[in-house]
Amino acid sequence: MQTKLFTFNFALYIILIITGAFMAVLDTTVVDIIVPRLKGPLSTDMYGVQWVITAYMTAAAAGLLVVEWLIKRYGNKWVYIVGVGLFSLASFLCGISNSLGFIISARVVQGFAEALIMVTAHMMIFSLFPPDKKGIAMGIFALGVAFAPAIGPTLGGYLSEWFGWRSVFFVNVPIGIIIVIFGSLLLPDIGKREKYPLNVISFIFLSISTVALLILLSKGQQYGWFNSSFIVYLGFITWFGFLFFVMSEYFSKVRLFEYSLFKHPFYTLGILIYFILLGFSMYQYFYLIPVFYEHIKGLSSIQSGLGVLGFGIWIGIVSIIAGNVSDKIGPVPVLVAAGVIYLITSFYFFPPINYYMSFIEAVFRTMPFGIAMGMFFAPVTVLVMNAAKDKGEQAIVVMDYVRFVGGSFGTAIATNSMFFYKDKEYEGIVSLQNYSLVSDLLEKLKFVFGEAGEVILRNLQEFMAMNYGFKYVWLNAAFWGLVGSLFVFLLPVAKKWVTENGECKMKSEKRKI
Repeated sequence: MQTKLFTFNFALYIILIITGAFMAVLDTTVVDIIVPRLKGPLSTDMYGVQWVITAYMTAAAAGLLVVEWLIKRYGNKWVYIVGVGLFSLASFLCGISNSLGFIISARVVQGFAEALIMVTAHMMIFSLFPPDKKGIAMGIFALGVAFAPAIGPTLGGYLSEWFGWRSVFFVNVPIGIIIVIFGSLLLPDIGKREKYPLNVISFIFLSISTVALLILLSKGQQYGWFNSSFIVYLGFITWFGFLFFVMSEYFSKVRLFEYSLFKHPFYTLGILIYFILLGFSMYQYFYLIPVFYEHIKGLSSIQSGLGVLGFGIWIGIVSIIAGNVSDKIGPVPVLVAAGVIYLITSFYFFPPINYYMSFIEAVFRTMPFGIAMGMFFAPVTVLVMNAAKDKGEQAIVVMDYVRFVGGSFGTAIATNSMFFYKDKEYEGIVSLQNYSLVSDLLEKLKFVFGEAGEVILRNLQEFMAMNYGFKYVWLNAAFWGLVGSLFVFLLPVAKKWVTENGECKMKSEKRKI
């Protein structure tokens, strides 16, 4: 379905859809800020409250696997409305929670609802625009979903500081109610319904494998990775769950995914770009930048959020421009330019960022990152969706799925590299220090602070080790960006192959490659 552009009804549809997606994505980063504040009210420790994030993430990833089936059965509109309703209800339950178990259960529902919202919102926005405006459609969508994580830390810090941590959840409720009421009445029923089979066995095995993998990645650093029997068990569950999933898909007539889509080079390269470049690299920066501002620069949550907003604004602005440009010249040139800018940013602008750099300069150095991200989202989505043709729902499901899994890998890599390089730099500091000077300093600290003086000195050494180690942490994220960019730079080759073989007949739909 396509609607006449730039009418009042069209604008209303866009607002109702984007607001729901914005609310769902925003919650992923807003909640990150309040996690330390939950220990007291929920009577748990830091490791316990981390399950609030892990539960949401795993439920969302598992939920993605069943969304396409729900859309085929009930339509995009009603799956979206139910998703927003569930998300709002779960937000209310999170807000009234007084125990860890209760809030984790509510976050599971919230995560599942996020999966429903994101896929259907993505699909409805894409369907509302004509073929020659798909880029601008995805630019508008990216404006909401890519901009939301950037303002999340600022908003979360402000709400929790002035209104308490529960307000972070309660703020979703009235917004969700408005979307459910007006969306039910006004949104068009997009997409045809059909009896679409679901391979329940494959769904169960892949869900088990995915949940185990995401828990392994989020808890690996805490448990010491494979030195822990818990992590080893999760590894076995991940492996055998995936193995049984593959067997189920191989022997079943009804499969969970349409694997023939991977024959199209644009589809395959687009998914790999999403998985490696976005997940393994960009998600590292999304995780590391707030950590740097708070733990290295010592800024508050609100100040840290403002630092993140410095590049987040550019994501929103450039997304619209990149989508519009990709409609005119095709997504491939835009993605190649984005890859070049991203590599320059990763290898040149990020590594010098450390404690001694001013806040303003650090913010300016992250801005090209926002520009590159803004140039990335709309074109790669259009590329994959055009290649998938009438399998758009599945393309979105696969993109969001690899985003979750790849992002979990990226966050785990970032966390692990932070500790690795901190320990390495700490050993260097200790081996090179002048022991007589350090002994004198330690005596002075003990004279003023007592036995705490030794702890203060060690904390100072560890802080400086983390500061110096951050250069290599930035470069580690850049390395994965280089790996992901290789797939970007293969796109012109794939374009030539598609043109010569004539497999992709998008010209008939006036879609540029």
